[in-house]
Amino acid sequence: MDYTGKEFPMADKDFTILAAKAYDISGIVLGEHKKDLVYSRIARRIRKLKLSDFSQYCQYLERHEDTETNEFLNAITTNLTSFFRESHHFEFLSKVVIPEWKKRGRNQPIRVWSSACSTGPEPYSIAITLNKNMPVKQYDIKILATDLDSEVLEKARAGIYPLEDIEQLPRDYLSSFLRQKNTEMGQVKEALRNLIQFNRLNLLGPWPIKHKFDVIFCRNVVIYFNKETQQELFSRLADQLNDGGYLFIGHSETLHGVSDRFISKGRTIYQKAK
Repeated sequence: MDYTGKEFPMADKDFTILAAKAYDISGIVLGEHKKDLVYSRIARRIRKLKLSDFSQYCQYLERHEDTETNEFLNAITTNLTSFFRESHHFEFLSKVVIPEWKKRGRNQPIRVWSSACSTGPEPYSIAITLNKNMPVKQYDIKILATDLDSEVLEKARAGIYPLEDIEQLPRDYLSSFLRQKNTEMGQVKEALRNLIQFNRLNLLGPWPIKHKFDVIFCRNVVIYFNKETQQELFSRLADQLNDGGYLFIGHSETLHGVSDRFISKGRTIYQKAK
């Protein structure tokens, strides 16, 4: 597609610069098939900054690296999410993982990591599942929720969502939300929000995390990475899991040929080999 005649002209070299920048700072691979996405997302930044074209934006990004890098990442990162997406993961959590936790007793802490939490439905779905299937107040439970995008993290912390999204959930989950007065919005109850700690984190940067996890959700993340980066990430995730801990990945992802440190439990569910 020719982008020279559009509202903000984008030359091939502009796309090359932006793709290289995305890879350098986040490991995200933006192939030629992502040109339309990059154009539409960055055009919003160009419009807001009152620039003329993508060449000017590339220069602006270089000159204002400290402030614009985060805006650039926020713009190009796709944040598609919903409550109980890939429902078999939460079914496995309730029917297999939680019974294992109950057997080992209440003295051991339970740690779960939602490593690309977007606007929050994933960690809140985890919290709701735990609350529905075990007496969470009687256990030491903490859910870490991280994302590269600082804007979506603010929405996640608030835990406020349109009622049309919430009301699609099974009836026995609706009690986890409170309708906000005079609005068409609902908020996750405070007791569930308190189970979750939201932090900004680049998965390819340092992880200031001292403890290991029993479960890690890392779904629909590595589709943006090349195989070498995938291998490095899954190796680090294995290191961050307790022996026998579980890893949940996205429906279009696989560990086949990428990592031999996990045992497949079927349908994008893996257990760290002991």
